[in-house]
Amino acid sequence: MDANDPREQAAGGWTQFGDTPPSVGGFPKKEPVGPALPPPPPPSSRKPVFALSRKAIAGLALAAVTALGASALGGGAVGAYLAGADRPAPVATASVASPAFRTVADQLTVAEVAAKVQPSVVMIQGQSAEGSGVVLSEDGLILTNNHVVDGQGGALTVKFNDGRTAKAKVVGTDPATDLAVIRAEGVSGLAKATLGDSDQLKVGDDVLAVGSPLGLDGTVTAGIVSALDRTVTAGDGGGGGQQFPWGQQQQQSRTTTLGGMIQTDAAINPGNSGGALVNAAGELIGINSAVSAQGVNLGFAIPVNTAKQVSEQLISKGKVSHAFLGVSVTDATGDVPGALIRQVTEGSPAAKAGLKQGDLITRIGNTPVAGGDTVVGQVRGFTVGQQVRITYLRDGKENVVTATMQEQK
Repeated sequence: MDANDPREQAAGGWTQFGDTPPSVGGFPKKEPVGPALPPPPPPSSRKPVFALSRKAIAGLALAAVTALGASALGGGAVGAYLAGADRPAPVATASVASPAFRTVADQLTVAEVAAKVQPSVVMIQGQSAEGSGVVLSEDGLILTNNHVVDGQGGALTVKFNDGRTAKAKVVGTDPATDLAVIRAEGVSGLAKATLGDSDQLKVGDDVLAVGSPLGLDGTVTAGIVSALDRTVTAGDGGGGGQQFPWGQQQQQSRTTTLGGMIQTDAAINPGNSGGALVNAAGELIGINSAVSAQGVNLGFAIPVNTAKQVSEQLISKGKVSHAFLGVSVTDATGDVPGALIRQVTEGSPAAKAGLKQGDLITRIGNTPVAGGDTVVGQVRGFTVGQQVRITYLRDGKENVVTATMQEQK
């Protein structure tokens, strides 16, 4: 597996980028009612399965509800919680409008955050698939996933939060990071998203996911940041527009491996792809991209700092310069987890740093390496010229080198 190319075999699952961050907000806790729930079943030994969250227009709703029924039910539960949040408390002297998201500067309710973000999120429809997007500029630049626009023949329509629609053209795509920028034609005065800083995220931070799952535009779900810096490999089912869980499709799937992903339990379903993941201040901190086909509310978003860097290059140049390390790796098979170097490209950053065939990479940057996927995903998030510390084992001895990323030719 080349650390600069998508992982080719189906193994593993999907496993980067201020000052004072917003303080963690929270929902009011409720005392449990009724008998205690039974203990959860023992965890499955099967590896997680992920799928890109694009929804096909024709014939997908039933399949998505079947394959992702648990996630859909989770989304319904969150939706019911938000809907019921506006009901008065059962006392005569006080009422609660909505759970509060707390930040250093102010206090916003879930409803206020949703109202702030919804005008910046759009629904994108193509020939055979649909998804979501986030407005970057008042004159129509929109950020979305590559897999939302890929294979649509340029026939794209954008539906805005106020009901308006417009044709759109692709400005640039980057399959390596699963990001794309399109431009809606003949529009102005759009509400653009406020970009946050994904480097400031902490596990447990409150978030909202906004998008168009199953064609339901303007849908808002709530959750938390479940984990950070995940490396995830996912496939779209071979590009036929249908949504197949990775590892279960009957035809070869195109896969993408990304590192530094944000994991969230906010309900994300087919059609949410390209939509917004926002923090308690209504700032964009991620682009929703993938879901688990087996678990409940296991969604993943591309950090906004990655998306910002990629979108700026797509807008200015129409393409993205990617970092190159120059190693081919595979999963370690011994007791120590890591990525075993099978080959080092002559003259590459890896070769200049002194890495050799047979070295076992155990950490890249600040990220522990669980397998080859981790190296692939992390390299995808690096920039040309960036210096990266790499920890590795050679003959049982730990060593650390610094590699300077070069542009991939």
